[in-house]
Amino acid sequence: MASGKPARSGRAGPGSATGPKVAILGLGQMGLVCAAALAGGERPADQGPLPGVVMWGHSRDEADLLGQTRASPRLPGFVLPDTVRVAMTDAEALGGAGLIVSAVPVQFMRSVWERLAGLVPGDAAVVSVSKGIENGTLLRPTEIVRDVLGAGRALAPVGVLSGPTIAAELARYRPTTMLAASADAGLSARLQALFTTSWLRIYTHDDVPGVELAGATKNVIAIAAGIIDGLGAGYNAKSALLARGLAEIVRLGTAMGASPETFFGIAGVGDLATSCFSPEGRNRSCGEALGRGEPLAEYLNRTRSVVEGVATTRSVIDLARRHGVDMPIVEAVHAVLFEGLDPIDGIARLMSRRPTAERIG
Repeated sequence: MASGKPARSGRAGPGSATGPKVAILGLGQMGLVCAAALAGGERPADQGPLPGVVMWGHSRDEADLLGQTRASPRLPGFVLPDTVRVAMTDAEALGGAGLIVSAVPVQFMRSVWERLAGLVPGDAAVVSVSKGIENGTLLRPTEIVRDVLGAGRALAPVGVLSGPTIAAELARYRPTTMLAASADAGLSARLQALFTTSWLRIYTHDDVPGVELAGATKNVIAIAAGIIDGLGAGYNAKSALLARGLAEIVRLGTAMGASPETFFGIAGVGDLATSCFSPEGRNRSCGEALGRGEPLAEYLNRTRSVVEGVATTRSVIDLARRHGVDMPIVEAVHAVLFEGLDPIDGIARLMSRRPTAERIG
């Protein structure tokens, strides 16, 4: 397979940006790999011109460093395509944008969108690539965008791009699949065309709640998978955890109106498996450190990346209680993270539950 790596030349040619403007909010791992997918790589001939890609970050210093070096300590070895601009002002990033990619960690989304709301073009579509549930409001990423911009605003459609997407693999142009989901079929098709490359295959979908809930809840189960790794409990235990964790995800998702089928596809079990088994997964790595005895605060202080599953665990517990859904694995993770439960005792708590028939959903 061809590498699909973007050209380093900024001159006019196959890698030049002549299409509509796309603004990417967030300079983290997913923002960087989205920029690479949009601005370079081998693309089908009928996709039209490459979009003009502009990246925005809340830190002027970080944006300036990325613009100067085309590299980021958040994703070692990654090189930002020369055709991608890094904005130095909010207006530069959003002015004239036809599509906005929200790649901001969920717990920071509201403050970012409140800062930028007045500059968002009225006809700009929005796609979220973030995975989590906001603490307190219990809103999904696309709901946060809608909430900030206002229900009465004439906003173009909102969608989500999700799936098994370990950023380090995307940065190396490894074969990957994702879902482009929106209630508006036109936006799903547009996202499919924009993000498809020789190494990235996009499927369309219409179950935005299911896709977002799958992406958020799998992070919590991935923390539990990491705890099993840290304790050395073995693959039997880890595979059982994945299966029973999926059952909990399906129960919550269907209680909230999502389609059960969504959780057995790319954005569901596909993303869950990657997050639970990849050594590069942030949530699994956090759980592994906890299983080995490292305090949560120490781990979070030494990692460069936001571990979305930690904060999302609080939100998922609240959602489970609101909807009357039994989620014992999530409850055990919550107790380990926030209630001082020893990970070994957490495993014992799960193993000593009353025997029942297997049930999914």
